[in-house]
Amino acid sequence: MAFSSLPSQWPLLSSFLLITSAFIVYLLRPLFFIVIARFRSPLRLLPSPPSPSFFLGNLGQLAQDEKNGIVNSWTEHHGHTFTYRGFINGHRLLTTDPLALSYILGHAYDFPKPDFITDALAEMGVGHDGLLTAQGDVHRRQNHAFSTSHIKSIIPIFRQKAERLRDIFVQLVDMSTTCPQPVSPSLFPVSTHPSPGEAALDHSLTTYRTSPPETRVPSATTIDVLAWLGRATLDVIGEAGFGYSFNSLPPPGTDLHRADKSENELARAFTTLFSTEQRSRVLGILALWFPFLRRFRPESRSIRDAQATMQRIGTQLINERKSSPLLDVPKCDVPISCDILSILVRANAATSPSQALTHSEMLSQISTFLLAGHETTASALTWTLYALARAPDAQTRLRAALRTCDMWDFHAMLGLPLLEHTVREALRLHAPVSSTMRVYAGATSECFVPLHYPVRVRVSRWCLQSGIHLRQGDIINIPIQAVNRATDLWGTDAQDFRPERWAALPPAVSAIPGLYAHTLTFLNGNGGATGNRSCIGYRFALAEIKVFLACLIRDLEFSTDDDVVIEKRVNIVTRPFVASSPEMGNQMPLRVRHVPQDEVIRVI
Repeated sequence: MAFSSLPSQWPLLSSFLLITSAFIVYLLRPLFFIVIARFRSPLRLLPSPPSPSFFLGNLGQLAQDEKNGIVNSWTEHHGHTFTYRGFINGHRLLTTDPLALSYILGHAYDFPKPDFITDALAEMGVGHDGLLTAQGDVHRRQNHAFSTSHIKSIIPIFRQKAERLRDIFVQLVDMSTTCPQPVSPSLFPVSTHPSPGEAALDHSLTTYRTSPPETRVPSATTIDVLAWLGRATLDVIGEAGFGYSFNSLPPPGTDLHRADKSENELARAFTTLFSTEQRSRVLGILALWFPFLRRFRPESRSIRDAQATMQRIGTQLINERKSSPLLDVPKCDVPISCDILSILVRANAATSPSQALTHSEMLSQISTFLLAGHETTASALTWTLYALARAPDAQTRLRAALRTCDMWDFHAMLGLPLLEHTVREALRLHAPVSSTMRVYAGATSECFVPLHYPVRVRVSRWCLQSGIHLRQGDIINIPIQAVNRATDLWGTDAQDFRPERWAALPPAVSAIPGLYAHTLTFLNGNGGATGNRSCIGYRFALAEIKVFLACLIRDLEFSTDDDVVIEKRVNIVTRPFVASSPEMGNQMPLRVRHVPQDEVIRVI
């Protein structure tokens, strides 16, 4: 009887097996693609370093590049163009060849970001409809909407926040010398002194002097500058980008001991999204290829909460701006709103329906500008202060140059050659984004990428070729930091922080297809109809970085503690942590000292 009932159950069983098989195929589709592509890709013919793991390939080594210098080692051994192994030992192209980089970056719509990268960016809160993740015609339409520049009109905002941060650092230094117990740099500090803008560097700020010798030497206080710069740049993008005050920095006159110690909710969301703690590297890599696994990560709940916070605030900003009367064409006595969001909403309302951005796209732009205008700038400023702290002579020269300028003529101060050279050198040596990825997705099944330096290709034997072939789906690693530090381009001192190198650059660096200062920090400057995915906000970022440096370095001295080792970890943006205390998360503790105006600066 049991066997006789089986035939009636075959249709149900077969349907179940068919559905189960289809589901398994769907889940494992990325894995099948990698395996098939591995045996079909022309990249398998290129030289490659040995793979230490079948599952992770060289990814573990590459993740520690800032510590082990593996890309430089590979380049020295294999040349400018080679492959390394990714997930399931799939071949990936890595090239520092300037001609190849120019071709790939100059044909951005044929070489978009891989899906797993756009998914990771979308998970950071920028969505799939923002400038960082949109592709092709969608990106072309959005890029047009952001073409207006208003840098000069928002410099006063940069200056206001930079001066406030400088006052906070001065107050923290003062408190450490007057309080019987140390004050945590994570607390909201108190402003008890007038700002230099109010008192023209009132001498109540210069409590200590180093000259003459018998007076007391101002002491230095250890401050986590990353945390404070993050708060300051969040306030900047809030006001300059959206006409909105996040109030991440405490206002002057706040009582430190009564101040709210809680972090701004948006800043807390960014901290969650950019945390570099990796509880499970294997699960993290699997989640890139198999999105359904993301819900099983220990931090998935906190990530969803952070995303919800960003979306809620973004929707609030859009709705407030749409209802603002300042968006209308101004009357004779009504100012027009010039923040980025107002320009976007105004342009969106004036364009044709086919070109207008959807609410989802506008929401993604809010998150994108919060990300690009907050985290990357805070990272760039943090590493610039770190570089100057480790190069006291360069810091002293910059301070002397800044003090020769009229502090009220900020445009003249920002035009200082030494300030420009310092920013260029810091962004070369410490790019906020150390690498990016592209995938060939052009109309043809294969493409040919020209090379300046011939590459060894194994056909029947090893031979030199002036270019490489790529198939659809082949992944390319653009090693931004490796190109910015390449010794064959920048010289044997490429790893050193030397702002003076910009007074006489090596001719070889002119081949780098960079948007800014012969570096790939802001990606390419090719442009053209084939697509450009360079940073459209780089002028905004440069002006902000310069204003903050001018305010901070003019009045403060930054130094490092010999006992504290700072290392880098990458989670989209390169962020610092203390090697001996990784459990404390991202931080950049620097010793800060107030340099009075009458202190003699000895330029070395």
